[in-house]
Amino acid sequence: MFIPLYDHNPRAHIRRQYVTWALIALNVAVFWVVEAGGAARAVNAAAVAHGAVPILFTAPTAETYASLVTYAFLHGDFWHLAGNMLFLWIFGDNVEDSLGHLRYLIFYLLCAAAGALVHVLMLPQSNVPVIGASGAVAGIVAAYLMLHPHARIWVLLGRIPLRVPAYWFLGAWAVFQIYMVLQPVGETVAWWSHIGGMAAGAMLVLVMRRPGVRLFARRPSP
Repeated sequence: MFIPLYDHNPRAHIRRQYVTWALIALNVAVFWVVEAGGAARAVNAAAVAHGAVPILFTAPTAETYASLVTYAFLHGDFWHLAGNMLFLWIFGDNVEDSLGHLRYLIFYLLCAAAGALVHVLMLPQSNVPVIGASGAVAGIVAAYLMLHPHARIWVLLGRIPLRVPAYWFLGAWAVFQIYMVLQPVGETVAWWSHIGGMAAGAMLVLVMRRPGVRLFARRPSP
C-alpha cells in the first residue's frame, strides 16, 4: 500500500493555499463538532440528514440537491477523514495555484457534486447515504495529474520511503479506482463517486486553469 507523504512542486502564482487550508479546517470542524469525532450515532444522524442518498433523487427536494455538496464534508471515521485530508493537503495547493483561489473553490465543489451525481446515476435505488470528500479529492488528483505529471512525490511503501513521478503514483491510483468500480464489492465504498470526481476534474481543469498555465508540464521538480 502506497501512502503519499510530500510533493516537490513549488507554487508559481500564490503565496499561500488559503482555500485548501479552509477546506481542511471545515472538514475537520464538521467531523469533531457535527459528527462528535466519529461517534457512530452522530455520524449516522449526519449521514441521513446531509449525505447524498440516491433513492431520494427520484423525488428530489431542496435538501436533496443541497446534499450534493454537504455530503462531501462528512466522514465515517477518523481514518476516512485523514486519508482524504492527506490527499487534499499534498495535492490541493498546486491545483489552487494553477486555478486561482475562487476558481479552485468552485472547482472543488463541482467535483464533489459530480462525484455524487455519478454515484446516484449508477446506483439509483440505493438507500445508503454517501459521505466523504473523496469525489472532490479525486477531481484534484485528476487535475494535478494533468497539470504536473512529472512532479516528484515522496510515498511510503510499507516502511520504505520512495520518490516517484506523479504520473506513476497518481496514475496507479486512478487505475485502481476504475478497477474497483468494476468489482462486486457492495456499497461500503462509493467508488462511482471517485470516478465522477476524476472525470469532472479532468474536464474542468481544461477550462478553469489560469491563462498561460500549461497542461502536462515537463518542468523538473527540485
